[in-house]
Amino acid sequence: MEKIAADERKVYVELPKFTGRNVKISEIAKATGKDPNYIRIGLQQGFLKFGTAIKMTGSSEYSYFCPDKKVWEETGYFKEPSEKDERVI
Repeated sequence: MEKIAADERKVYVELPKFTGRNVKISEIAKATGKDPNYIRIGLQQGFLKFGTAIKMTGSSEYSYFCPDKKVWEETGYFKEPSEKDERVI
């Protein structure tokens, strides 16, 4: 069998089918074994990089956006969207 030079080798990986869905904080917490408040605070303080936390002016509550691709890149977690999730997108 012919040897292949190291720079000619290629790795092919099948990536998940990302939809851009917003992964719920509770889902991320369960997948990572962390408390949901840990996830929320990590997003608010910016040390968790798989999403964003935004606090609107005049509000005391945060809104969170954690796209499925970014969650997968940072944690390795991915779940195929359900029919319900697909209808929302």
